[in-house]
Amino acid sequence: MIEYRIEKDLIGEREVPANALYGIHTLRGIENFHIAGRPVQRALIHAFGAVKLACSRANHGLGRWDDATFQAIEQACLEMMVGELDSHILVDALQGGAGTSTNMNVNEVLANRALQLLGLPLGNYETISPLEDINLHQSTNDTYPTALKIAAITRLRVLEREVLGLQEEFQNRERAFAGIVKIGRTQFQDAVLTTLGREMSAYAEAFGRDRWRIYKCEERLRVVSLGGTAIGTGLAAPRQYIFQVVEELRNITGLGLARADNLVEAIQNTDVFVEVSGILKACASNLLKIATDIRLLSSGPDAGFGEIRLPPLQAGSSIMPGKVNPVIPEAVTQAALAVMANDQAITFACSLGNLELNPFLPLIADALLVSLDLLANACSSFNRLCIAGLEADQDRCRRHVETSTASLTALVHRIGYQAAQEIAEDVRNSGCTVRSTLVGRGLLTEEEFDELISAESVMRLGSPSSTNRNLP
Repeated sequence: MIEYRIEKDLIGEREVPANALYGIHTLRGIENFHIAGRPVQRALIHAFGAVKLACSRANHGLGRWDDATFQAIEQACLEMMVGELDSHILVDALQGGAGTSTNMNVNEVLANRALQLLGLPLGNYETISPLEDINLHQSTNDTYPTALKIAAITRLRVLEREVLGLQEEFQNRERAFAGIVKIGRTQFQDAVLTTLGREMSAYAEAFGRDRWRIYKCEERLRVVSLGGTAIGTGLAAPRQYIFQVVEELRNITGLGLARADNLVEAIQNTDVFVEVSGILKACASNLLKIATDIRLLSSGPDAGFGEIRLPPLQAGSSIMPGKVNPVIPEAVTQAALAVMANDQAITFACSLGNLELNPFLPLIADALLVSLDLLANACSSFNRLCIAGLEADQDRCRRHVETSTASLTALVHRIGYQAAQEIAEDVRNSGCTVRSTLVGRGLLTEEEFDELISAESVMRLGSPSSTNRNLP
């Protein structure tokens, strides 16, 4: 039989399970919000542990609590930081009140865990109160966005590492495929010759830009509003606390955090999250484009481009024997699309802040942290399960080169545009290869053709001057 304790709030009294670390405010949040159907992001809870630890240390420095009480509160905060209290944070990810239910769930769990460490009954708020002790000199309005920025920075660093890994793997493919000449395409049509290595280098370069942009995001996020309390005026917080609390947080997290010069503005506006989300959308855009390219280049394999082979990971059909699908690029594509959708949600939510506060921080937090995890996981999977095992079909690439009129562009400086155009028409009408037609007409020898379409010639910057046989 479940035992209960009685707790009170502004609305009235409620029974709370006697062994629960949460309290009445969390209970009401659980009852009221069933929107997302999932709890608050764990990264946000861990960051909240760091914020509450900084606040408790600053307050203890002002003489609050005896050492034993402070040490219990400190231990509870440390446990929250490393995820040991995750299972007690039960409120829904999407909630009204600008995140108050999350803040109170955190406060109640920390207060009751500290009581537990002291060997005192849960709910003994006369000794340690969620509001008067754990939330001392704070508001949801300054702690929530501060925790979100810390969580975002930690996840951005994970994402940066994964993007770097993907960039480096494409650089490995660049070196491995440097000598493989292939058809370059524009508008899905044969264009000019390139190398498979150069295609890989372009992908590496794109992810290199993503890595730099992600790295620079931290500069925006490191400015926090902690100490501003309700609307940035520091209402009810001692001046010494306001100056000390961010210093404590910087020491705890090891991050280069700084208190905002204008705390009112920092609580009022959330455009920094739009900026960061935009950088994530740019990364998603590159992932989507490159994953699509990889699918195209591996298409077939018999009746498509078939220039690269992806690692076969699973059977592709319950009805088509032998079919293997590009499942990792497809999964990466879906992650990229979800990040783009989240960017729209973040943009609208940040735009809908009113006067001194944005009440939609729970959506901003959930969408931003989900996007960070989606991108990090997508980059990791793309790297390990697809790009690292990418192989080239050199024979297919060479057949494309020798049968496509695109290779004639590499020969214009030798045979002239008019002759090249005539050869193209002849090849299309006869079904012969470019090589055999050129050699048959005596325009080039086999050796000359091979030299002109070699990787070195194709990737030479510009064309040699005055080598056209038909020019004076």
